[in-house]
Amino acid sequence: MKPLALVLFSAGILSADALNCINSAVSSPGLSAHVENETLVVAWTGEHGTPLRASFAIERATPVVRELAAGGAILARDLTPEFTTVSGVRRAAHGLDYEHRWDVFWDAPLSIPGHGENPGLPRKPEEIRKGASAFDTHGCEVKRDGARIEVSFSGLSLGIFSGRLQFTVYRGSNLVRMEAIAKTEEPSAAYKYTAGLRGFSTQDLARVRWHDAGGNPQKYEFGGTPNRDAMPLIARNRLAAAEGPGGSIAVFPPPHQFFFAREIEVNNGYVWYRKDAEGSFAMGVRQGDNAGGYEPIWIDRVYSLYNAPPGTWQRMAVFFYLDAADAEATREAVLAYTHGDRFVHLPGYQVMATHFHTAFAQELSEAGTLDVQPPWIAAIRALGVNIVMLDDFHDDGHPQDNGRVRLNELRQYYAACQRHSDRDFLILPGEEANVYFGGHYNLLFPKPVYWTHGRPAGAGFEEGGVYHPANAAEMYEMVRREDALVWQTHPRTKGSTGYPDRIREEDFFRSDRWLGAGFKSMPVDLSESRLCEKRCFGVLDDMNNWGGLKYLLGEVDTYKKFPDYDLYGDFNANYVKLDTLPPATDWTPINRALRAGDFFVTTGEVFIRNFHASANGIAADVDWTFPLEFVEAVWGDGERVERKILRTPDAEAFGTQHFEIPADLSREKWVRFAAWDSAVNGAFTQPVEVKP
Repeated sequence: MKPLALVLFSAGILSADALNCINSAVSSPGLSAHVENETLVVAWTGEHGTPLRASFAIERATPVVRELAAGGAILARDLTPEFTTVSGVRRAAHGLDYEHRWDVFWDAPLSIPGHGENPGLPRKPEEIRKGASAFDTHGCEVKRDGARIEVSFSGLSLGIFSGRLQFTVYRGSNLVRMEAIAKTEEPSAAYKYTAGLRGFSTQDLARVRWHDAGGNPQKYEFGGTPNRDAMPLIARNRLAAAEGPGGSIAVFPPPHQFFFAREIEVNNGYVWYRKDAEGSFAMGVRQGDNAGGYEPIWIDRVYSLYNAPPGTWQRMAVFFYLDAADAEATREAVLAYTHGDRFVHLPGYQVMATHFHTAFAQELSEAGTLDVQPPWIAAIRALGVNIVMLDDFHDDGHPQDNGRVRLNELRQYYAACQRHSDRDFLILPGEEANVYFGGHYNLLFPKPVYWTHGRPAGAGFEEGGVYHPANAAEMYEMVRREDALVWQTHPRTKGSTGYPDRIREEDFFRSDRWLGAGFKSMPVDLSESRLCEKRCFGVLDDMNNWGGLKYLLGEVDTYKKFPDYDLYGDFNANYVKLDTLPPATDWTPINRALRAGDFFVTTGEVFIRNFHASANGIAADVDWTFPLEFVEAVWGDGERVERKILRTPDAEAFGTQHFEIPADLSREKWVRFAAWDSAVNGAFTQPVEVKP
């Protein structure tokens, strides 16, 4: 870190506050900052050598963006940052006590009066508080950190939050990250935010372009009357771009951290524009006020917002992308950061997504034929996923039936999965069975197996090739005989509150058949530098310290999918080390690879290859798109958890690097590796035993 402090003093004039600088000159290849005519000018080299510039000033104690330029063309002038927040009260549910309320899922703080199992209902209108950004800024701080420059302005107030405004630019990238970094002392707050810039000129940027939910190009030419409120855009890929004669500016949210779990992926309009006056407009990112209108109505109980524990620095971010090209070319350049919203193919790996409640068998049964393709198949295939694990019989079918009805539905389920699989797409018939073991869990056989959730009168444990387990011991015996895998879904929340902690001493949990637990970004806390930092990785590290290797599988845990949904931000994927897909009749190689821990989990922007660990440390090869933030080795000795973080401020966008993290692991039992980027996208390996 190489700090450069710039102290700005107000002169009290109406146009621009006076700017006095100390140690203002930053000069390094492709990255510079200096003060010129009461303006801080930041210049850097972007993608393909494009010269980029952003300049900042303070007017009436408010930070302003004096110019944004790309390739020698000025794209925008005299912009004012704006943020809003809406906050409510975080409540617990599903057996969580107040201390663990931050792990809640079934909570909708903006739903008045609310319904469900949350304590303290009904909610009251006065719980909902709205705030808009206001500034009392009399200085700023600039820091060069490797290949990036951060410009921070203090004096931000934002509803229940207070803190600072920060801009970050990255050498080798056209990205500009703008964020409110603020905290609250409210004891139990949940919130959402909007972020953007206002003051864009229609002479510089004459129109806004985006693709609608169907993928069709759309535009708005600012010919209508001014807007009162922000105009949400149901934009595919969560992306819009303002276009003018000199180039374009795109706007989009962080690809994954921006999205709190909702069970569905209805596009609520995550980007917006607002025509403020003739010749002037604003644009930015947003979250909707509710779940988006969906049946069944219980989905409205799941609009949980972001956690804001008191004293935590919440980072409310929006990305802008500066480009000298037209909007369509700019769109393609932005989508390169998420590989076009696809999980790209890596040689030697298959891409697996798990935990979908699509009611597949029931849907085809109601259609009267197996030869109907539900819309979720095309939607998930379009993401690059080629192994999808379903969880039928979850509010569908008759899982509690112990006889012919259940067995016929299983037969239909297996037949449907085989019919709609092909050489490059495999549908696995899993089940979130949730009987006997405790909490919610996924069950994956390596081939079709027939069983019931209980025992019919007079039946035995196994008769005629059908299992009828009646308790945990018999359930485990079936799992053992059939080489099935089991793992806790959404550990320590929802229906798995208190699990796997309550079963840590059980034989079935300690066996190699119990794989571990599921990973999903839930809950979301914007102060964390990793997705699901506390709940998910806390479970993973605890399980491995309890004894025996356990893993964390990526899970999506949602319901039906339709073509207008925007899926990518809510997904993660398991990259399973397999050269080819097995047949739909026997997928033993997948179970075997999972059991061996031969997979890593990723949001899609970061990839880990060739991970190796020894008593002297770890080594791994990492690829990324957004500028990389840090890599880390995490290990445990059966009681404590330690980590070594290697910050990567010099890592530019679209990079690849071999990392070595030396550490004395000779007394440790297990170690794992992870990498996280500047947008809090990431990837992590599974723990491995430390060998001499």
